[in-house]
Amino acid sequence: MIVKDILRNKGNKVYSVHPDATVYDAIKKMSELNVGSLMVMKDEQLVGIISDRDYRDKVILMGRASKSTNVHEIMTSGVYCVKSTDSVQTCMAIMTDKKIRHLPVMDDEKLKGVISIGDLVKSIIDKQKVEINNLTNFITGNYPG
Repeated sequence: MIVKDILRNKGNKVYSVHPDATVYDAIKKMSELNVGSLMVMKDEQLVGIISDRDYRDKVILMGRASKSTNVHEIMTSGVYCVKSTDSVQTCMAIMTDKKIRHLPVMDDEKLKGVISIGDLVKSIIDKQKVEINNLTNFITGNYPG
């Protein structure tokens, strides 16, 4: 399975925030959308990502105020990205190695979607269910021949 398959199933909706928005507005948006991160976009260009982890580590634990801190001050820049043709295994390796939970999908320098660790786990479980079902049918003689 590749990233394109995941996006086909989950959709390619991208939730974003401008770098000049306040952290408060970004966190509020994350809460309303029930997501753990937002892409930081300026003029349709991905410039960073802000996550609940950034908020915890760079605002709360640093004694900053979310209503007077801008997203660009705490966002993670230099975002790790994948292509829609990358494999689930490649994405899992990046997320595990870099200890991240969200990967933007970029093709031809355009943001095509975002996948999460949950999306990858779901795709692996779904694939395993199909394989188990096929093996069960084969063993019990119900496999189309």
